[in-house]
Amino acid sequence: MLFGAAVSAGTLLVGCTSNESKDEEPAANDRPAADDKPGKPVTIGFAGPQADHGWLNAINDNAKSRAKKYSDVTLEITEGSNDTAQQIGQIETLINKKVDVLVVLPADGKALTQVGLKAMRAGIPVVNLDRIFNTPQAYRCWVGGDNYGMGLNAGHYIGEKLKGKSDARVIELAGLDNLELTKQRTQGFDDALKNYPNIKKVARQAAEFTVESGQAKMAQLLQAQPKFDALWNHDDDQGVGALRAIDQAGRDDFLMVGGAGALAAFQAIKQDSGVLKATVLYPPTMAASAIDLARALGQGKGVGGLAEFEIPASITLYSAVVDKTNVDQYMSTGFK
Repeated sequence: MLFGAAVSAGTLLVGCTSNESKDEEPAANDRPAADDKPGKPVTIGFAGPQADHGWLNAINDNAKSRAKKYSDVTLEITEGSNDTAQQIGQIETLINKKVDVLVVLPADGKALTQVGLKAMRAGIPVVNLDRIFNTPQAYRCWVGGDNYGMGLNAGHYIGEKLKGKSDARVIELAGLDNLELTKQRTQGFDDALKNYPNIKKVARQAAEFTVESGQAKMAQLLQAQPKFDALWNHDDDQGVGALRAIDQAGRDDFLMVGGAGALAAFQAIKQDSGVLKATVLYPPTMAASAIDLARALGQGKGVGGLAEFEIPASITLYSAVVDKTNVDQYMSTGFK
């Protein structure tokens, strides 16, 4: 999974209301909250990058399928582009169509900040999905994954598995090093390992989030490291290539933890016949949640189960660890 903005695991920053007097307002729980019952019709504009990666394709699928669940939602979805200027043009078209709410996963958060601001100034609330704009003024709500939390949870899982082993050695197959999210994942992993003085990270290699790069870089790691106990791979797509290299080398003397939550990874974990024992989620279901939030915004409702009148300003999804003990629970969310 290529994309993200790091906020500490489980962050939920709730929007404030202007009047909380019990004498003047009904109790928060008496206020309308979003539910599945048909309500005010809402047109949601959805703009994301080109679906050139399994995770991004799952983002689009989650948005479309969630919108179909609601008879009161019309989804205006763009073709998607990794070209910044083209995506800006697509979003401006949605603004000109006067959609009620926008959901935007920007190809480049910094570069698309201005068009987010343009929508907000036009009175169209923006749900900023995953890659974050430069200023909170460009969105009403941000929802996305936790890259630091991915590394942290991967490190703790490996740490607990190797807790009783002296002089344990681990290696890391990272993603693109020029991306901030890769640095965040590595930082979380390193911070977790500090809790386990018996473990030393002996090697790290950056791949490119592709099957081909995963295979090539993993082959290099295996050649340079004849003995280690665990591997953390940042991305399940490049993990397909990594597993090929591992099979070709005939290695099965370590455990592997992946990242993102691909269906192939879940299936391998369930089968439990190879080195892949777990993966840490970066769930594409965030797109379905973004549709839910956009619908609530368009209908002027809050979130069920929360006391606040408004939807939150920021929601960070949790990077759960999936292994053979809970893989069946997550199988339906796996992406191809």
